[in-house]
Amino acid sequence: MAGSSWPSEAQLNGIRQIVSEMAGTGSEEVRVVVSPYRICPLGAHIDHQGGTVSAMTINKGILLGFVPSGDTQVILRSGQFKGECRFRVDEVQCPWKYAADASKIDEESDWGSYARGALYALQSRQNSLAQGIIGYIIGPEGMDSSGLSSSAAVGVAYLLALETANNLTVSPEENIEYDRLIENEFWGLRNGILDQSAILLSSYGCLLCMNCKTKEHNLIHPPKLGVNHETEWQEAYKILLAFSGLKHNLTVHPGYNHRVVECREAATVLLNASGGGAAEPLLSNVDPEVYQTHKHILEPNLSKRAEHYFSENMRVSKGLEAWASGRFKDFGMLISESGLSSIQNYECGSEPLIQLREILLRAPGVYGARFSGAGFRGCCVALVDTGHADEAASFVREEYDKVQPELASQLNHDTAVMICEAGDCARVI
Repeated sequence: MAGSSWPSEAQLNGIRQIVSEMAGTGSEEVRVVVSPYRICPLGAHIDHQGGTVSAMTINKGILLGFVPSGDTQVILRSGQFKGECRFRVDEVQCPWKYAADASKIDEESDWGSYARGALYALQSRQNSLAQGIIGYIIGPEGMDSSGLSSSAAVGVAYLLALETANNLTVSPEENIEYDRLIENEFWGLRNGILDQSAILLSSYGCLLCMNCKTKEHNLIHPPKLGVNHETEWQEAYKILLAFSGLKHNLTVHPGYNHRVVECREAATVLLNASGGGAAEPLLSNVDPEVYQTHKHILEPNLSKRAEHYFSENMRVSKGLEAWASGRFKDFGMLISESGLSSIQNYECGSEPLIQLREILLRAPGVYGARFSGAGFRGCCVALVDTGHADEAASFVREEYDKVQPELASQLNHDTAVMICEAGDCARVI
């Protein structure tokens, strides 16, 4: 698509060549699914309470080259994982936890099971598939367990490939629901729909705004500054991803799993105090004026959770205005405030991610930074002035090595800090 720098022709041609050799067909017959990763600069930890969040895709993600198999067989290989995944689209899929062959679960990689999950989601809505695929899937090096929605990107990629091979016309909204089925039903996870919504609904250079209570969404475009307005805003900022080296969740804050419960408890107290106790105990059902009037009766922990929710909603609102006006420095300041509230009010984040965030904030040209997700693993994301991006990346690499030498030593120097650009929506080329 116009404007997006990813994928390159070299990447596309390389994948087409691999699939054509797998399938014994011409490379011109190979289609490629482009399924980008996403960042959520504002709106942290409030989606489960029906808050309003922001998201955008980046020019990194999953590429899945494929051709129809000519029968019901699915044959998949991966650029990251060994082995080959095989199954048939006329096999009835069941949720992973109910799979009868436990030995097969041990042997088959997760990447293969996401393809089964996509088939499960399509079957669960009475889609009858007759055509399998022969495919090759690959993600960017150094971004495993990054907290950038890689699982949703993989699920969306398999959905689009199977739908294309079977000539199914499916809307982005329907695919959001299908990917939710992969995550929630097939895998049994408690994920929301933010990740797949960002991947499927984003548009190049725009900020996606989603009301998680109503599911309404809209795209916030950058300002039109002149004839070459796309070039002008594109040159105003880059996106820095700085990786911590942590690939597993840490229990630095043992109470993190109770945050959702605490938010609901805070909502219950506030609704009861205002006579709205019949409403579902979500902070999105509490009017901001009610919160201001009754927040003094909340216990300290509940007070912090509610403060994060209401202040984060305000930051999202201000951030949308800043983005629409092209005030990227102001937008960055709000990202930093969001990160601080995650630490102080939502009380999440591990020491390495908190240190990495602080280093980013000291880096030249950085407008703002926060850790991605809960901050127990993965990376921090920052908005940086384009002219200082390279300098900032070098600074972060050097400084992080000083405070976390062991973790830094586990990172590839070339991918420890990545300079990214805005991405586009998931699509088939």
